[in-house]
Formats: sequence, structure tokens, C-alpha cells
Amino acid sequence: MFFLLRWTVYFLSFYFLTMLSLFALHTYLPKPPQIFGFIARSMAAYITLIICAAYGTIASAILKPLGLHYKYAQWTTAKAFKHLGKYTMGVEFEIIDDGEQILNNTRPAVFVINHQTELDVLLLGWIWPLYCSVTAKKSLRNIPFLGWYMTLSGTVYIDRVDRSAARKAFEGAAMTMREKRQSVAIFPEGTRSYSIEPMLLPFKKGAFHLAVQGGVDIVPVVAENYSAVLSPKARRFNSGTIRVKVLDPISTKGLTSTDVDKLTQDTREKMLNAITSMAQDSKSQSSLSRKKDS
Repeated sequence: MFFLLRWTVYFLSFYFLTMLSLFALHTYLPKPPQIFGFIARSMAAYITLIICAAYGTIASAILKPLGLHYKYAQWTTAKAFKHLGKYTMGVEFEIIDDGEQILNNTRPAVFVINHQTELDVLLLGWIWPLYCSVTAKKSLRNIPFLGWYMTLSGTVYIDRVDRSAARKAFEGAAMTMREKRQSVAIFPEGTRSYSIEPMLLPFKKGAFHLAVQGGVDIVPVVAENYSAVLSPKARRFNSGTIRVKVLDPISTKGLTSTDVDKLTQDTREKMLNAITSMAQDSKSQSSLSRKKDS
């Protein structure tokens, strides 16, 4: 036990020393290689995730016997990641217009969010409402701390290989939504796009079937393309502020499974229009800023 503890201390000391050294080089060198900032912030992101997952595991274990895990477990962990990540990664998300009001006053709902990179986990921390859980692929359940936390906090696991198991998971989630007025957050693209342009991958229909089965609203959430902040392909990870737009809820009242295709297409179109509009707005603001500077 002492041997394991000692080597854990050695590893963490080396980890933090390396991370802080890279941050220092990235900050103080006249023209530092971009990779220094990328590695430093990536290391900061991973250690922040581990710390918050450990906290979430403990918090969920305490809240579950009290019957409060559905309300608070994922919310409190998300907010911890938000506040800690603001300092360790230097990244913030700004919810524009009436987004906060929609997030906090729409319950239950299926929140559908565009999926760009691993930084979307931090995005969840900024938008997470009470009484909400996330869906995740089944393999994440076996990851230490993160998997323990997700299981204890009420995550809906989806088996992407076994469709019948996936349908049962969605049926269970729909029942929980109706009985406990529990919301669910889903990335309908199913995988990260890693795009440097404002775009969306094709949507999978599970989120929309779930909303129709549960008879709840769909709330589209769009983060602007943030490849200037994080782009794993370009080995770029900078500090910055990313805007998020929460669109008006889309009712599923009276809809059936035959309406899911159109519902999926319409929602995707609205989200794509929003992300494109945000990109155009950013370009206009940049042009005005350059004109003022000149």
C-alpha cells in the first residue's frame, strides 16, 4: 500500500511539474511552439476531469441513498468541472440571448447538442440544468472514476452494437422522463466532427425517438465552431470564450414514430442555420474590429 502511494505521489509530481513547465514555456518564450500550449492545456483538462469525476463519484454515492442523485448528481459535478476548468484550461462558454432561461425553465426535455471535440465535456458543465442526465456509450462504464460516477449518477448507457439493448435503454429513459420529470442531454451526431468550419454531421435518430416516446420538448443547443480555441488536428489549444445559443424548444406533442424523420431533419436544419449565423456574426465583428484598429 505504501509502495503504491509513493509511486502515485511520484507520478503526480512529475505530471504537474511537466504541465507547469510547458505552461511557463508557452507563456514566456518569445515565439513558443504551439504544441507546448496544446500539451499543457490537454494535461490540465485530463487532470481536471479526473478530479471532478472523483468528486462526482463521492457526491453521487452520498446523494443516491437520499434519492437526490437524479436532481443534483450530474449537475453538481458539471458545475465543479465548469468552475475548475475555467482556471485550469482558460476556456469559458458564454450563453447568449435568453439561453439560460430556456435551459432552467424547460423540464423535462431532450437537449440535443452539436459535438465538436473533447472540449464539449466542458460545454456540458456550462449548460447543465437540474434534473438532467447524459447518455453515453456503454464502454465508458468500465473506466475508473468516470464510469463509477456515471453509473451512480444515473447515466443512460447506450449499446451501439446491440440495437435491441439500445431501444430498451431509450424506453427506460423515456419512462424516467415521464415519472421523474428528468431531462436527458444527447449529442445526436454520435461522434465528434473535429471540423474547422461551421457544420454538422448527419444526426442519429435516437434522441428524437426518445423525445417522442417521452412526449417532451426538444431543446437544441449550439456552440459556435471553436477550432480557433481547440483543434486536435492542428495541435492547437488556446484560452478563449465560446458562444452558445439555446434555440426555442420544439414540441413533440401529438407526434408518433412516423414523424421522427422529419423532426430530425427540421431540428438539424435549425441548428445548422444557427451555427452558420454565429460564424457570420463573428466574421462581421472581426471586420469591424480591424476597421477600428486601422
